[in-house]
Amino acid sequence: MPSASEHHQIPAETQRHDDDQAQETVQDLSAAAMLAQEQADDLDAILDDIETVLETNAEEYVNSFVQKGGE
Repeated sequence: MPSASEHHQIPAETQRHDDDQAQETVQDLSAAAMLAQEQADDLDAILDDIETVLETNAEEYVNSFVQKGGE
């Protein structure tokens, strides 16, 4: 009859497979995090551009929505 320690041992091949899967998961998460950061940076750049345009043309922008006379 196998002892308790022998009964719960994980075969080396299974352990290597699990390690490989864990490494792939870490790589996938790293790639996803990098992509998310790139997208956040792109969005920040777009918002900065919009803010700059609004700051430089704020009065003209607001006046374009002001009704004149009988409009």
